[in-house]
Amino acid sequence: MKERAVCILIETKDDYPSTWSAIKAIAPKIGCTPETLR
Repeated sequence: MKERAVCILIETKDDYPSTWSAIKAIAPKIGCTPETLR
C-alpha cells in the first residue's frame, strides 16, 4: 500500500497547490486517512 500511495502522490502532486492537499485528495481513494500518508 505504501508504494502505491507514493506512486500516486508523485504522479499527481503537481495538480495540487501543496503536498498536504494532494495527500488529502489521494487518501480516500486508497482507503486510508491523510495522517496515515503523511
